[in-house]
Amino acid sequence: MRSNRPTRYVSSRRGYTLVEMLIVVVLMGLAAAMVIPSMAEASSLKVQGALRMMVADITVMQSDAVAFQQNRAIVFRPNGEATRYIMCEANGLTPDTTTGVIQRRYIGGDTYGFATVAETTNLAATDTLIFDALGGPIRGGSGGSVEPAATATIRVSGSNQNWRISIEAFTGRVTVQNLD
Repeated sequence: MRSNRPTRYVSSRRGYTLVEMLIVVVLMGLAAAMVIPSMAEASSLKVQGALRMMVADITVMQSDAVAFQQNRAIVFRPNGEATRYIMCEANGLTPDTTTGVIQRRYIGGDTYGFATVAETTNLAATDTLIFDALGGPIRGGSGGSVEPAATATIRVSGSNQNWRISIEAFTGRVTVQNLD
C-alpha cells in the first residue's frame, strides 16, 4: 500500500544558517577593529626606535670621548629617505669620516618609519656634533679656538611626529622632547 505523504529526502550536505554567518561576520569585524589601530601605530613606533637609537649613539660617543680622552664626532647626513649619520673620531673640530669611522647608521626608509633629521642647531659645524674629552659639546671659537657649544638640538621627524633631541652646553646632558 502506498502512502500519500510526501517523500522527504535527507540531505547529507548541510549549509550554514543565517545566524551562524552573522556571528562569524560580527567576530571578524571585532577582530579587525582591534588589529587595525595597532597596525597604524607601527610606523610611529619605528620612528621612536630611530630616536632611541640616536640618543643611545649620542650617549655612547660621549662616553667614548671621556674613556679615550679624545674628541668624538657625529656627522649627520640628512637626505630624505637616505638619512644617515656617521660616528667617528675627531681631530680638534675636524671629524675624520674616512679612516676614523667608528660606525655608520641609516635611519631613513621603512625600517625606521622614514625618520629624517629635519634640522640641527648650534652644532660645531653644519650637521656635526663634536664632544670633547669631558663629554661636552664643543664648537669653533674666534681665532680658531675651541669653546663649549651652546645647547645643541637635533629635530627628528617622521610618520607625522616631531621630536627634539637636546644636548646641553658644558654638561652634555641629553634630553628628548615631543614637539607635537
